[in-house]
Amino acid sequence: MIEKRAFDSLGRFRNDWLNARHHFSFGGYHDPQRMGWGALRVWNDDEIAADGGFAPHPHENMEIITYVREGAISHRDNLGNAGRTMAGDVQVMSAGSGIRHSEFNQEAETTSLFQIWILPRETGGEPRWETARFPTGERTGQLVVLASGDPERDGGLMIRQDARVFGATLEAGQSVSHRLQPGHRAYLTLAIGSGSVNGVALDARDGAAIRDEAVVTIEAASALELVMVEVPE
Repeated sequence: MIEKRAFDSLGRFRNDWLNARHHFSFGGYHDPQRMGWGALRVWNDDEIAADGGFAPHPHENMEIITYVREGAISHRDNLGNAGRTMAGDVQVMSAGSGIRHSEFNQEAETTSLFQIWILPRETGGEPRWETARFPTGERTGQLVVLASGDPERDGGLMIRQDARVFGATLEAGQSVSHRLQPGHRAYLTLAIGSGSVNGVALDARDGAAIRDEAVVTIEAASALELVMVEVPE
């Protein structure tokens, strides 16, 4: 089963510095049919204006993955971590027992990103933050693991869930396939371009909720960039 989530159907929030779309219920957007997807709880598509950002605020018991599409985001937290995550990079914040952080766009241009929240396999634990580069050119024609519950096996940054976050870039006419683990489902969004997932057509920033499919095949109608999350039910 593949359910297309067209970009125009997503939840919306806008103020003077943030233009956000919500794939799942978040903040003031509530849809009882879109409360999450397995262990995936949040997928936000954010555009953050120059000099805009999220003032210090707390999180706990959530794995928060930020995939930067354009620009850069600057992070600072109460653990002493500080860093700048640029386009092509990914950051992971394991909130654990509690962390307080801020994120600002200190660039001269708008920053666009996906922010993905995954429920951890268990609550508590030491909070942590890290970032790494994943150049899009090294993902051409293949799914690369950006984050995983078992990075020694899969590569990527560590998250505290039996889940994986993938990224790929495809040229027009290319395709890539992935076999889902039994008992898992997936959610996929195109950052740019157009294509199809098991024959279901998607345009840029559309989402696809995937379950009961043994194999997921993405075909590119144009050059595209995608992010896919595989999570337990």
